[in-house]
Amino acid sequence: MKNAYFKYIAALLLFGSNGIVASYILLNSYEIVFLRTLIGIIFLILIFALLKHKVQFWKNKKHFLYIVISGMAMGTSWMFLFEAYAEIGVSIASLAYYCGPVIVMVLSPVIFREKMTSSKLLGFLAVIIGMLCVNGQALSQDGKSWGLICGILSAITYAIMVVFNKKAKSITGLENAMCQLFTSFITVAIFIGLKQGFSVNIVQGNLIPILILGVVCTGIGCYFYFSSIGGLPVQTVSILGYLEPLSALIFSAAILGEKLSLVQIAGAVFILGGAAFGELFRSKKNELMEEKGKVAL
Repeated sequence: MKNAYFKYIAALLLFGSNGIVASYILLNSYEIVFLRTLIGIIFLILIFALLKHKVQFWKNKKHFLYIVISGMAMGTSWMFLFEAYAEIGVSIASLAYYCGPVIVMVLSPVIFREKMTSSKLLGFLAVIIGMLCVNGQALSQDGKSWGLICGILSAITYAIMVVFNKKAKSITGLENAMCQLFTSFITVAIFIGLKQGFSVNIVQGNLIPILILGVVCTGIGCYFYFSSIGGLPVQTVSILGYLEPLSALIFSAAILGEKLSLVQIAGAVFILGGAAFGELFRSKKNELMEEKGKVAL
């Protein structure tokens, strides 16, 4: 269990550092994501082979289709996110991106037939208020609107990724990560191929941050993430998950010198607090229902 905790927290911190590492790479957003997914999938395939896992995703074609859609959404989401990093900074882009889980939470009554509770509704309203606080000032600044649109689109495509990944119940763990990242790579490769061809001009000095982003932040991060969540309680996964955007905010302030105004800090509290409130309340209710079921048995 301790090993699973270490892997999960390490994965979240690695994901939170994505924007910091990307800021040292002199390439456009889709070129960065292309190289990230390429290096990441090569690393995961090697890990999969070394661990001698068996390929089983083809056994359930419907679930494999869900993974393909989820992977396409993930690649698209990353392109929007890294464009937002470049346009509006790591801190605001990360907050916009992390509205994705809240979109999933709101859609869950329709898609997963979960009840819309008062806690979910309050959490959603808090996130909306937070987004207005964070982005209200940025909207008044010239050239920020495209970055905010990219941030919001990254959240929407993130939600699509999560929904279809949840539907692919028979494909789990490292195999899930490998299939999804491979599909993401193909999606980004097709986009970049149509846009400019496959020639990417890597400037001297960019190779190290590219390798860190691809191998460490993507390959090792995905391996740690998908190999740990299965051994942790759902509530722990949900609540600790907020270390990712929090670490992104801390890293961007400490390393890049990005600063949020008092209103934007309040907005960040609303966004992360509202999302966590909805998850925490749902987890507690699930635990109570499980306890009642045990008593009844």
